[in-house]
Amino acid sequence: MAFTQADIDNLDEAISAGEKTVEVNGRKVEYRSLDEMLKARRYIMAVLSGKAGRRRSPLFGVRTVIDRGLG
Repeated sequence: MAFTQADIDNLDEAISAGEKTVEVNGRKVEYRSLDEMLKARRYIMAVLSGKAGRRRSPLFGVRTVIDRGLG
């Protein structure tokens, strides 16, 4: 799915007008809430910046230690 800046612009316009129906990627989409629209906007921005789907490397490791009380 190829998003464009126009898709972001359409979402921004709808958000500012209080509308819930937007044309995104050539299709009309009806959102249920402002929160859903903002999530879609963040996702499209991530896709456009090339960051969507990237996994972050862990900042720390986890080590499991079992104390069997043998002493």
